[in-house]
Amino acid sequence: MSAQTGVQPSLRFGQVVIGPPGSGKTTYCQGMREFLTGLGRKVVVVNMDPANEGTPYSCAVDIGELVTLDDVMENLKLGPNGGLLYCMEYVEANLDWLESKLAQFSDCYFLFDCPGQVELYTHQSSVKNIFSQLAKWNFRLTAVHLVDSHYCADPAKFISVLCTSLSTMLHVELPHVNVLSKMDLIEQYGRLAFNLDFYTEVMDLSYLLDHLAADPFFKKFRHLNEKLAEVVQDYSLVSFVPLNVQDKDSMVQVLRAVDKANGYCFGDLEERNLQAMMSAAVGADFQFSSTLGVQERYVDTSRKTVEEEMMEL
Repeated sequence: MSAQTGVQPSLRFGQVVIGPPGSGKTTYCQGMREFLTGLGRKVVVVNMDPANEGTPYSCAVDIGELVTLDDVMENLKLGPNGGLLYCMEYVEANLDWLESKLAQFSDCYFLFDCPGQVELYTHQSSVKNIFSQLAKWNFRLTAVHLVDSHYCADPAKFISVLCTSLSTMLHVELPHVNVLSKMDLIEQYGRLAFNLDFYTEVMDLSYLLDHLAADPFFKKFRHLNEKLAEVVQDYSLVSFVPLNVQDKDSMVQVLRAVDKANGYCFGDLEERNLQAMMSAAVGADFQFSSTLGVQERYVDTSRKTVEEEMMEL
């Protein structure tokens, strides 16, 4: 490959899609693949989850050809968590296989659909090492960390999500975009205690702590919650982009954040202003429903110029 020929491969851009189980990673990969195809990009989807069977999209590279969770659990008598850790360590030990598979695609945009086990991104080093090796192969990647938006409806869970997101950002060591997924379903879990900007921008968490203290169970843990909130705010790294995968405007917002993070927007392969993206995506097969209707319910009147600001960008 590149090491044998001595030729440095051209830059290859993409996303590594991570997040806890059920956060919508596979649905995101399918939706983003269709959206990017509508924009004219050649998209390659790589299934990095050895437990992922029957994906709704066609995988150009499938890690299941190398190792599967079912085989590991059966042959090594491991549980699902231990088996998944072993699978990723096995992938790390066989990176030459992955390199040869990826080398078949040039001038493509890559989507890596990754496993959902949280420990892989907060403690264990195999996935981090795989991402690091991809960077050495001239991949410019953004970690897209999906979190189910329903956690916003529960202050305790939202603080937990903030800590997990921060830990993941520090451990993975990639340009990072945190995404609140399934925004079209958020109202099924009740009204939010604050407007949506409070959660996406992670504003003053003291207000959230006051709301949390109203619960008798959490009241006795107020000091612990204060310290956790201080850690998140002291780093000042975590923020979120809301996403409804069926909404074109929402997908554009996420894509712009991703392209800015990995540097794709600074290339000359495609015209990347918002108007070009919106017009190019007209032919994509999407059901376009607006997320703004949900957002406006939680945004005060002083924030009503969001659409105007987006049009100006």
